[in-house]
Amino acid sequence: MNTKVIQIVEDNIQEELLEEAAKILREGGLVAIPTETVYGLGANALDEKAAMKIYEAKGRPSDNPLIIHISEVKDIEVLAQDIPKTAYQLAETFWPGPLTIILKKKDCVPYQTTGGLSTVAIRLPANQIARKLIARSGVYIAAPSANLSGKPSPTTAQHVINDLSGKIDMIIDGGSATLGLESTIIDLSGKTPMILRPGCITKVMLENVIGVVEYDPVILQKVPDLNLVPKAPGMKYRHYAPEGKLTIFEGDIDKVVEAINQKAKEKQDCGNSVGVIATEETKALYQYGSIITIGSRKDEASIAAGLYGILREFDELHTEYIYSESFADNPLGQAIMNRLLKAAGYRVVKI
Repeated sequence: MNTKVIQIVEDNIQEELLEEAAKILREGGLVAIPTETVYGLGANALDEKAAMKIYEAKGRPSDNPLIIHISEVKDIEVLAQDIPKTAYQLAETFWPGPLTIILKKKDCVPYQTTGGLSTVAIRLPANQIARKLIARSGVYIAAPSANLSGKPSPTTAQHVINDLSGKIDMIIDGGSATLGLESTIIDLSGKTPMILRPGCITKVMLENVIGVVEYDPVILQKVPDLNLVPKAPGMKYRHYAPEGKLTIFEGDIDKVVEAINQKAKEKQDCGNSVGVIATEETKALYQYGSIITIGSRKDEASIAAGLYGILREFDELHTEYIYSESFADNPLGQAIMNRLLKAAGYRVVKI
């Protein structure tokens, strides 16, 4: 398959290019689209054959549900039933934006899109290209991250090209994703609202709108517990992993830097390629390997935005061993660590 790449600027959207992408979606094809979180691999959410093409292109397990992207809040009434008041409260506060809401699905939503579940995950993205494409195409767009399953999520069109060129119909290059982490997922289909995936919309932010919110215990664990089964099926699979062996060092930052320098020197002396994920505050303290700065601890959003790009950069360098500092155990830090721990396969050295 020949994959066409087009460039669309968010503040100057060319209608003819948008229509070209919309036509592909209406005809059951696949289009990678920019969003404020990460790039998504889009298809007509209500077309079971189109949804199955997403799983095939990504190599994604078929029980891993797809998030449906909509262009207006009222669209949830087409896709979901028994919608609680809390859904509208959250939509009014956080949409358009990086929040996915899980509700009971209507019959029009095929099980191929929901991974066999009786619930549906819905999001209204803030990115203007994504939202205008949904409206222009006349279809709701199912769009998981536009990467090969298990690899770091894509935050640029080039990441998508590297993974999916030749497997999908079109890639829209809309520039770099601004947030760099997938949306927060909250399940409103049960008695108590529950966060199934942490993100930039934090537990405190949600509770300020709808009251008590719980975490799925699985997403808070720092060591895998085989007795805990994640409520979100996708959370049980390998995610975000670079080619090299990633290890996180946790503890007093001075001792962490010392330990990483020691380990990096050992591996480098043995002839291995080494990478270090540093922050603006510590980058000058590292002495060995390829040292890449993820962002500043004074601005955790910069760390979130840089994470996947750095993991992919180490892949391009064919780095065998990657060492990273850990990050704060606060709401956004939890979202960052959730991804970093999965990328590391929960390899953590406590100093």
